[in-house]
Amino acid sequence: MKKYKAVVIGVSAGGMKVLTKLLSMLPENFSLPVMIVQHLHPSQSDFYIRHFNEKCALTVKEADEKEKIQSGYVYFAPPNYHLLIEEDRSFSLSCDEKVNFSRPSVDVLFESAVDVYHSDLIGIILTGANNDGAYGLQLIKNNGGLTLVQNPSEAESAVMPQAAIAAGGADDILSAEEIGNLLIRLDKKQQTPVYS
Repeated sequence: MKKYKAVVIGVSAGGMKVLTKLLSMLPENFSLPVMIVQHLHPSQSDFYIRHFNEKCALTVKEADEKEKIQSGYVYFAPPNYHLLIEEDRSFSLSCDEKVNFSRPSVDVLFESAVDVYHSDLIGIILTGANNDGAYGLQLIKNNGGLTLVQNPSEAESAVMPQAAIAAGGADDILSAEEIGNLLIRLDKKQQTPVYS
């Protein structure tokens, strides 16, 4: 059976609403770490972290430099920093140039995640108003990971999901609720011991 080790999510315009729906679905025993790039204003307060912690059974926080990635956590890229995953499965933060007019950039996270997790990765693109993440999602798909895109007809801003689909990176196009249910099913299946 295919075993996944991590989930990466890219989201932009309209993100608060869809992430609230998706993250609040994940149960306390959800074992995959979730890493999220949401395009935020550079001086964004931590209100959104407090908001998601109130709605989510998992611990939600901004990722810290050199922090080890753990299950049971949802990590956000801090405003104005690219979020990268290192070989030892810790985070690094970068002030490098914007990618796709964005810092943090979804593509930067997805590309570094593929280097570490290879095919053991689930990549998700949600609502957003630019094409950030289309390239990164395709990389995940090409490396054998699972790629999911929010149905553009449901997305508050359809540009980001449409760009990901047009680039050929989507294994499946689903509603936010269907994405949440699929994540729960896959994780539960992984946690169930197999007896021979």
